[in-house]
Amino acid sequence: DGQFNAVADTFMQDGTGMQGGTGFNITLPCKLDAWQYVARASDSANLAQAVNTISRSKDGELRGDNTDGAGLVRDLQDNLGWQVKDKKVLVLGAGGAVSGVLSDLLKCSPASVHLCNRTTAKAEALAERLADSRLQAVSRAALGAAYDLVINGTSAGLTQQDVDVPGKIIADHSCCYDMVYGTGVTRFNGWCKQQSSQCDVTDGLGMLVEQAALAFHIWTGRSAVTAPVIQLIRQAL
Repeated sequence: DGQFNAVADTFMQDGTGMQGGTGFNITLPCKLDAWQYVARASDSANLAQAVNTISRSKDGELRGDNTDGAGLVRDLQDNLGWQVKDKKVLVLGAGGAVSGVLSDLLKCSPASVHLCNRTTAKAEALAERLADSRLQAVSRAALGAAYDLVINGTSAGLTQQDVDVPGKIIADHSCCYDMVYGTGVTRFNGWCKQQSSQCDVTDGLGMLVEQAALAFHIWTGRSAVTAPVIQLIRQAL
């Protein structure tokens, strides 16, 4: 705890050669740890038990927020025009990235959300903690077919590994979202296209920008226009 606060002070005061920093972001694999160390956490961070945004309150305490879920929803619905309401959703993974988005996905009124992780017990624990009847942990063998929305929240793509799930989860109407991003098509999205050339795929660049815009608002009280930023970064990649 003391070490975390010391690092936070470094980032906020002098980490980039500038004085008076108002906050910073936390990324994998430290989001779960950050939630334990902040003095106060927002409702979204407490539901996720993960923090991606650190700020300092007026009384000097470190505050933790989680903007990942809201950022994902904004990208899905506002930028891509993909709907979550009444849809059959599959989320792959059960780590900090996924725990940070599930509550916001459930707020969008999906018909169901299946949660599949390599270790089923971890997915079961996460589903039990959120306690929503629409959210169900399922094993690989119990996965359904032709989900409307498939979200990959695993880190497999970062190490050039495939997600071990059956191809039946993808259909022509499926929308497939990989939280990681990079140059070209991600490994997961390439696999989805192999299952159905007609499915829609995208990576997590939009989510990255949207969660950052929400964090920027927490730090400064100012809103950011995100579409030009997404386009600019996409062109650069």
